[in-house]
Amino acid sequence: MPEPTVSAVITCYKDEQAILPMHARLTQVFTSLGVNYEIIFVNDGSPDAADAVLKQLTAKDHRVLAVEHSRNFGSQNAFVSGMQLATGDAVVLLDGDLQDPPELILAFYAKWQEGNDVVYGRRTKREGSVLVALFARAFYRVFRGVSEVPMPLDAGDFALMDRKVVKGLLSLPETDQFLRGLRAWIGFTQTGVDYVRPKRAFGRSTHSFLKNVWWARKGIFSFTFLPLEVLGYAGVVMTTSSLCVVIYLLVGTLRHPEMSYGTAIIVAMIAFFGSLNLLAIAVVGEYLIKIFEEVKRRPKFIRKAIRYGEEHYVTAEQIDDFLRRRRSYGTGSGRSLNAQPFDSQ
Repeated sequence: MPEPTVSAVITCYKDEQAILPMHARLTQVFTSLGVNYEIIFVNDGSPDAADAVLKQLTAKDHRVLAVEHSRNFGSQNAFVSGMQLATGDAVVLLDGDLQDPPELILAFYAKWQEGNDVVYGRRTKREGSVLVALFARAFYRVFRGVSEVPMPLDAGDFALMDRKVVKGLLSLPETDQFLRGLRAWIGFTQTGVDYVRPKRAFGRSTHSFLKNVWWARKGIFSFTFLPLEVLGYAGVVMTTSSLCVVIYLLVGTLRHPEMSYGTAIIVAMIAFFGSLNLLAIAVVGEYLIKIFEEVKRRPKFIRKAIRYGEEHYVTAEQIDDFLRRRRSYGTGSGRSLNAQPFDSQ
């Protein structure tokens, strides 16, 4: 049996300085494993000189493939773009900022060899902002509690997935994807490996607190209808309560017409129910946004160029032809990418 092939997919946005260290560390890891491998960098509209660095890298190492998007489409779509091009029996997803340590792939690979289809990194600790760490810890526990399927705690996109899992993920028609949730939803045998998530090696994080809140909303509204159900239950409770209050006031007025209950209770009830209505509209709006995004059926990303060796594919026809030949090469075939690179001629 030939040695398995492992594909590494790295998303890059403002990660110019991290590309070469990432390549060096991945090369060392895969060499120590003694496997066939390929490294796919997805430049997701990065405003820095990432494309120039990748141009030099692809010319030097035939195991490296670089994809350039027409603009920033987000890390989830960038991962999908890379997974579509991956030919490995297993695919590893990593952020390009080196916060996902490549050396953990050694443990991932061992767990995969034991028969696990998905091996994800489980963040036991986060270096950096304490507030972000607490927020993330709280989110994963809330996310797990409300999701329709069991979600692993403290697990991001960093994971090794078997070819059949990748194939399943790529078959999903969703436009607005939350991969760590879909990875759990798709099933198969999954396990985690603990690690400490380091601080960003270069530059500043591209995820602000508001961006993290956006991620949390994306995950929750993608995998649970609980907010709608809570609003339904709240509506029943509030309607019943208000009816009881009305009956109480009516009886009180009939029994004691001289007493004045004032306008305070009425104002408070109006304010309360008005706020509840606004909350309901906001929650329903979140689901409508997701429906709207799906029915538009826009592509998840647009590739501007692909670099492979000395070749640079820039026109739509060239890129489509490259993708066809890439698919005909086969995925998960175990063919040696070390000995013979993909034929780009």
